[in-house]
Amino acid sequence: MSYEEYQAKLAADKAEGQRQADEFNRRFPIGTPVMAYPGIRPDDPIAVAYQQRVEDGRTFGTSDPCERLETVTRTPAWILGHGEPVVSVEGYAGGICLTHIDVIPESAS
Repeated sequence: MSYEEYQAKLAADKAEGQRQADEFNRRFPIGTPVMAYPGIRPDDPIAVAYQQRVEDGRTFGTSDPCERLETVTRTPAWILGHGEPVVSVEGYAGGICLTHIDVIPESAS
């Protein structure tokens, strides 16, 4: 890949990431309840394999690779230098990829 091709891909990745961040911000204000997965999602093959090992009794220790945080957003979403859209949540330092955020629907009252 040439430098020009790399720059074009980076620009496209940033534009798409910004589009995703803008859409997230349009739909979900600061304080939106979310389930955040700072590491891996529960449907990731690593998490699935870990859960299978737990069920089979083949694990040592108690560390679950799939940390879950039921929390709220504390910032608008933004993009990182390579274009990945992220958002900050209460109880976690730094940004979490939007692909690792599930909005918790408001319960009907």
